[in-house]
Formats: sequence, C-alpha cells, structure tokens
Amino acid sequence: MPHTPPLGDGLRIKGLSYQVEDRVLLNDVDLTVAPGESAAITGPSGSGKSTLLMCVLGLIKPDSGSIAAGGHRLTGLLPGALAKARRRHLGMVFQFGELLPELTPAENVALPMLLDGSDHHHAFATAIELLEELDVPHDATPTGMLSGGERQRTAVARALIAQPSVLLADEPTGALDHKAREKVADQLFRMCRERRCALLVVTHDSTIADRATHAFQLQESTLIPANRGTSA
Repeated sequence: MPHTPPLGDGLRIKGLSYQVEDRVLLNDVDLTVAPGESAAITGPSGSGKSTLLMCVLGLIKPDSGSIAAGGHRLTGLLPGALAKARRRHLGMVFQFGELLPELTPAENVALPMLLDGSDHHHAFATAIELLEELDVPHDATPTGMLSGGERQRTAVARALIAQPSVLLADEPTGALDHKAREKVADQLFRMCRERRCALLVVTHDSTIADRATHAFQLQESTLIPANRGTSA
C-alpha cells in the first residue's frame, strides 16, 4: 500500500463514496500518490474507474469523502473556485487526446496557459520545450496530421504545461499500436517522475499498470492491491 505523505504532497483521496440510484460505484475509497510516484487502477469496464477520475476532476460530486491535490482540498468548493483549482493543480490525458486537429501541436499545448492569461511568448516557448522533450514536431503541421503516438504525446505535453500537482490519465495508450504505446508510456511515466507530479492512470493494459509505483484493481466498488503482471 502507498505510504501517506503530508497533505501538501501529490494526490490524496480519503473515504470516497459514490452511487447512482441503488448501484454503488465507489465505496470508501482511499488512495494516496506522492509526488513523482504513480498509481495504476485496472478493473472491468463499468467498475467505476473513470468515475473515480471524474470525481477527482470535480465533474462528478461524490456522496462522501475528500480529495486533495497539491495540498489543496478540491471537494466542497464552489464552481468558480473548483475550476480555478482544477486548472492549477490537475492535468488530464484522455484516451483519444481530445486535441483540436486544426491547430498545430504548439498551439494545442500552449492553449491552457493562454486561456489562463499567460504571456503569449512564454506560453509558446514552454509548449515548444515540452514538445521537443517528448519528441513531437512543433512546426506548422496541423495536429490532425500527426501519428497517433505523436498526438498522444502532444496531449501529455498539454496536460503538463501548467505544472500540475497531479496528472490523471484515462486509458492513455488504449488507442495506440504496440510501438506507439510503449513510447507514450515511457514518456508519460518519465515526465511525471522528473517533474515530481503524482500520476493516476486508469488502464485495461497490465503492461502499463506494471510500470506504476503502485497498482490497484477496482472490484465491487472497492480499491484493492493488484497482482502484478495480471490482465485486467
């Protein structure tokens, strides 16, 4: 089980519960991920893995429990404060990237900083630096023309540009072939370690889960330690 760092570190979920009508999806879930560490959650479709991520993002309000990122409590905030905390402390990588295909990679990555009022030059310089580190071309090529692996590494860069305390990833390699999957996974876990960002990954891929510092299965609404090397 992961150790418990001070509240100011990484991601901390305590006593999280959520149900829809009479179906319990999350039951008293506890999870702590320290800066630079990673946790992978596997489990069958419909088990509540993505629901857990949506609770952390504040898109679903849990019935009980608390969530903190970077020492800042996210549960119980008013919508405006929650949106601000989300931008500051959380990054998200979706399975299909959710990028704007007509924009260049640099424009896609810089967008969160620009929307938050950052200087244009600084935002693009930071975006280009991240893309170069992730081996993604950042010229005038539209993002929609990139390979699947390049698009997903662009999504990783976009999620990291605001230097979040916590990075969430929902099946980040699920739509990729083997070679692209390995490269995206290598970069995702490396960047979070180096940047001291807590990483929470939801995946069906046991080879991805095995890369994480801590691995869990979500079974019958409860989070339990996973057996390494087994498929979800």
